[in-house]
Amino acid sequence: MAEILLTDAGTSNRDLDTPDHAMGARSVGAAAKAALQRSRIYTLRKLQVEQRDDAIVLRGRVESFYHKQLAQELIRTAVDGVEVINCLQVVYSRERSLTESDFYSP
Repeated sequence: MAEILLTDAGTSNRDLDTPDHAMGARSVGAAAKAALQRSRIYTLRKLQVEQRDDAIVLRGRVESFYHKQLAQELIRTAVDGVEVINCLQVVYSRERSLTESDFYSP
């Protein structure tokens, strides 16, 4: 099972001289990560996106089931036809800092 891990910058752990099918997988993973990066919800931008064979795996923590579903749907529409495996954990936090608010912009 081939695995490509994407960083926040959208680069992968693979070398540039990979086969064409891996390059396609890399672009699917990058498109999924880019969809989350465009979100106005800060916590969605911090989620991890993994490309595993023909599926995208979401990992990380969110504060509501709404955010869990929203992240999944953002990726599903960005990479149509690719299975999305949602492994997000919902961890409710009563107190949040200003930088973790949904509409924080430095």
